[in-house]
Amino acid sequence: MSYRAPVSNQRLILDAVVGIHELDGGPEADMVDAVLEGAAALAEGEFAPLLRTGDTVGARWNNGAVTMPAGFREAWSSFVEGGWMSLAAPEEHGGQGLPFVLSAALMDNLNAANVGFALCPMLSMGAIEAIERHGSDDLKRDYLPKIVSGEWPATMNLTEPQAGSDVGALKTRAEPNNDGSWRIKGTKIFITYGEHDLSDQIVHMVLARTQGAPEGTRGISLFLVPKILPNGSANDLRCVSIEHKLGIHASPTCVMSYGDHDGAIGWLIGPEHGGMAAMFTMMNNARLNVGLQGVGIAERATQRAVAYATERKQGQRNRLPVPIAEHPDVRRMLLRMRALTMGARALAYYAFGQVDRAARGDAGAGLRAEVLTPLVKAWCTDIGIEVASLGIQVHGGMGYIEETGAAQHLRDARIASIYEGTNGIQAADLVGRKLGLDGGLAFDGLIADIEAETQDSRLIALTDAVEVAAATLRASPPDDRLAGSYPFLTMVSVMAAGWLLERMARSGGADDQTRAAASYFLASVVPEALGLGAAAESGAALLYAVPAEALA
Repeated sequence: MSYRAPVSNQRLILDAVVGIHELDGGPEADMVDAVLEGAAALAEGEFAPLLRTGDTVGARWNNGAVTMPAGFREAWSSFVEGGWMSLAAPEEHGGQGLPFVLSAALMDNLNAANVGFALCPMLSMGAIEAIERHGSDDLKRDYLPKIVSGEWPATMNLTEPQAGSDVGALKTRAEPNNDGSWRIKGTKIFITYGEHDLSDQIVHMVLARTQGAPEGTRGISLFLVPKILPNGSANDLRCVSIEHKLGIHASPTCVMSYGDHDGAIGWLIGPEHGGMAAMFTMMNNARLNVGLQGVGIAERATQRAVAYATERKQGQRNRLPVPIAEHPDVRRMLLRMRALTMGARALAYYAFGQVDRAARGDAGAGLRAEVLTPLVKAWCTDIGIEVASLGIQVHGGMGYIEETGAAQHLRDARIASIYEGTNGIQAADLVGRKLGLDGGLAFDGLIADIEAETQDSRLIALTDAVEVAAATLRASPPDDRLAGSYPFLTMVSVMAAGWLLERMARSGGADDQTRAAASYFLASVVPEALGLGAAAESGAALLYAVPAEALA
């Protein structure tokens, strides 16, 4: 089935949820429409037709070189020529300076069309922000215009074989040269688009430890390490292999070796030992964008399931065959898929909009964006997995057959809850840092805004339950707080998404689909989240009642 970008739903969210017209210096309505329609055309016409090829052929490695499937280089050229990489980038570096939330609409569509392909520009967006905020004037001059244009894609190099999520355990080393550059030596794994043939140059953002640096994350620095050096010669780095994965086969996940010979040349971004601050700039951008991967995959899986359910006939009504979409349980799944997708999109766009408001001087919006980031990354990716799984169920046995395409969405979605900080890490961040942010006012302010606006009794009950759970967790020892963190994150996410869907349904631009999705979410999803309160407050004792070995 062909992908159709949900332009009308995106526009409704931008108006009713984000309030894009309220942004100081924001775009005119005609510009917003042009961006949404252009992004839709790019996704539908260039990225979506390559989804199946990307999955079945995938990226291929041979002696250090990675070849992308046929058609990918041409589609990337269309992306670059259309200026899409520059959408929200700073104007002084060749960007268009449009709101960050418009890039969310773009990535929403690209993820739905071809999430494995969309991973390439996603990482460049984070690199632009990290270099712009932390890089030297020379690095900004020499690299930002090309990254902003899309000519030079960028990567993020954190993970090492022995470190995993423990970034402080990395061993990659950086030694200074006399000219201000550094020599990098080490191995990185799980590097998305670490090597490919979409462009000749690739700009790697690499975490490393300098000589005499403190142990742990305090001693980490960030370096810009290009594949091709300014003099045109190849840098001392190579792709050792690519991983064979469950999904996102179009995305080359590389093992990268730096400094097999004299050392890969790189330049420091930010101060020495300031690497985590610079990298978190990039990672927070990536976490919001990973949440959009869940949204995009959910959208594509929903569209595919609806198309199948309205065509596939099984059973009779009045002695006439009927599409399976007329059966109550199938209709339940379809409506749940649509409601969850719409709620996840509203939550993600709202978070992007708060980043925009913060960039325009609203400090409170910046704190709210911090609270929302783990919700978007974790809950929206969980929704991508659930909706993709429901899509297979709607297809029945045919959903388990690769030819229908339904299975690919679940395989592609599964990684999003793992990379850029597992969803468990996001839940830990919510209860460990975000509950106490700004003395607790950042989190409490979100609840206060929901309480002041909502008119739905079920949502009011959930908000009350979230307040009780938050008070319990704040007073609990660390292990008890972490034990309840995941159900608590789900409660908070559903509360926020339900609030935004209720707002959308009341707006003048709401259509029947929006009102039906909001009604289902409030009637079915919100009560489910309400039932998680006991788990959020249950503590850690039960989890440690027996040794881990006894669970085998």
